[in-house]
Amino acid sequence: MTIERKYTWRSDLSVYVHSVAKAPFEWGGHDCALFSAGAVEAMTGAYITADYRGRYSTLAGGLRLLKKKGFANHADLAASLFEEIPVALASVGDIAAIKVNTGGIYALGVVQGPRIYVVRPGEAGIGTVDLMAAERAFRV
Repeated sequence: MTIERKYTWRSDLSVYVHSVAKAPFEWGGHDCALFSAGAVEAMTGAYITADYRGRYSTLAGGLRLLKKKGFANHADLAASLFEEIPVALASVGDIAAIKVNTGGIYALGVVQGPRIYVVRPGEAGIGTVDLMAAERAFRV
């Protein structure tokens, strides 16, 4: 599958981010991976979550689903779809992976300049973290 950004990707990304800006976190509905995949869909038109959206309701369930598909974590799934790049070269619209524990679990977010848009369990809305907190990045 070739995924390329549309001509209108910047405005489409902005519209998407604003549309989910206050959405509550929900595993399998609006979590870090699905938020990032929604950004990819807005920028490219590629719907990459068909095998995942609505099919789990916990982090453990999401990780089991990833393992069934052959991925150790969210970042490995992203790496199967996009070119991995050095974090310092990530730019607006790219996907960043932030390690959240020592067990190899990553949270995904959308690069927005020197910050990454993220969504977090137990919180509503979008937050940000520093781009250099990411361990991996992927060019969309």
